[in-house]
Amino acid sequence: MHRYPSPSLYQLNTRIWLNAVSRTFGRPMALADVPDSEWDRLAELGVDWIWLLSVWQTGPLARQVSLGHDEWLNEFRKTLPEFIEADIGGSGFAIQDYTVAKLLGGDAALCWARDKLRQRGLRLMLDFVPNHMGLDHPWAQQQPDYFVQGSDDDLAQAPQNYVRMITSSGPRVFAYGRDPFFTGWPDTLQLNYGNPALQLAMSAELQKIANQCDGVRCDMAMLLLPDVFERTWGIRMEPFWSTAIQSVRERHSDFVFLAEVYWDREWTLQQHGFDYTYDKRLYDRLRSQKAEPVRDHLRADMDFQHRLARFLENHDEPRAAATFSAAQHEAAAIVTYLTPGLRFFHQGQFEGFRQRVSPHLVRGPKEPTDERLSEFYRRLRDVLRSPLVRDGDWWLIECAPAWHDNWTWNGCVAFVWSGRDGSRLVVVVNLAPHRSQCLVQLPFPDLRGGHYRLTDLINAGDYDWDGDHLAGKGLYVDLPEWGYHVLEIQRRG
Repeated sequence: MHRYPSPSLYQLNTRIWLNAVSRTFGRPMALADVPDSEWDRLAELGVDWIWLLSVWQTGPLARQVSLGHDEWLNEFRKTLPEFIEADIGGSGFAIQDYTVAKLLGGDAALCWARDKLRQRGLRLMLDFVPNHMGLDHPWAQQQPDYFVQGSDDDLAQAPQNYVRMITSSGPRVFAYGRDPFFTGWPDTLQLNYGNPALQLAMSAELQKIANQCDGVRCDMAMLLLPDVFERTWGIRMEPFWSTAIQSVRERHSDFVFLAEVYWDREWTLQQHGFDYTYDKRLYDRLRSQKAEPVRDHLRADMDFQHRLARFLENHDEPRAAATFSAAQHEAAAIVTYLTPGLRFFHQGQFEGFRQRVSPHLVRGPKEPTDERLSEFYRRLRDVLRSPLVRDGDWWLIECAPAWHDNWTWNGCVAFVWSGRDGSRLVVVVNLAPHRSQCLVQLPFPDLRGGHYRLTDLINAGDYDWDGDHLAGKGLYVDLPEWGYHVLEIQRRG
């Protein structure tokens, strides 16, 4: 049992958001032009953080690559049936310079936007892309040794991973930025963390970003772990993250670091100083539609769990509404967002949008709102505003067969929250494609001798129970496929 805060974050694709706001108000808008009503709307979501994706300057070479990449173009046309070339801005991860894009209004406009968020009690998160830079970043010309380089043979044998460029010191063969399990990203160049000068330069970039926001989401952060980098490039490097994070915190003690991370390297990056790491494991287990792996994951040490970023979608993953059925979506959301950690939501998720939008694009498709799903998320956000599920104690609790040979109990996941003020919440979710029954073993022996009303905070319903029964045999639950209860316990006598 541990007590940790569990904040929430809302990711906005800045370029797409501004495009939509511009259409709504009938005029082009940079960040400093956004009316107060839009900032108010973000505050009304009840989140703590706004992550503005893709605010940094992208160069013309990145956009040129996007325009000439057939696979990407096919994706863009599926996303936007009325697609035109002006819809491409170049990938927000192919950064030319860590200054705010001119089209967004520059650094001054971001400062203004941050102040608008602060006035509403919201903190600002921005991107840090440590693994690579855009093709036309000035360092490619001025500091070519900051990048991983190859030979003519490398270029001939793996043209998908290398490119020849003319620099101020002559032609060089550069490696594209890359995840070792995939081909290179052809609008980027791979930074060489075996070069101590590059590490100092990137630490300085991180310091500059930290002056403009309250936290950073670090793209593909595990690629900079020394063993991963050496295995990928055959180059030894000194650890970067622990030193860089400490350096930022010496000036900004409450600055927050969120790592995009895979391959079960979450705990490692937490030990390097990250406040939160992506919880892709829970997402994958929820997609598998089996309760037991989810329960196993939620048995992890709480020092680890409270630093996980729980999500159902983001700009890299498919839309939750297109991945899960309506009932599965709600069940998965209850597990994801009512467990401890950073609750991570994505633009369009509350509306039930179904079309993933590439970070290369500056415009998204028009989609209808799923009113039922939107109402579900409104009720869920109301629960998440409660101090009980933000600052309370959380336990995973056991489910037992409701009777002899009752095998359906294994489809259920259950946990509780307990607050400082005596408030309590019981959450039970059926993660099975069939009706399930179980007895939920409540960890509250002091319920004995009282009578209680259990009120479902999301589904309508009140249930009266004897405290001796609840503390003894347990809470009997009978749920339809993908059904759930979010039950507030209140004493009635």
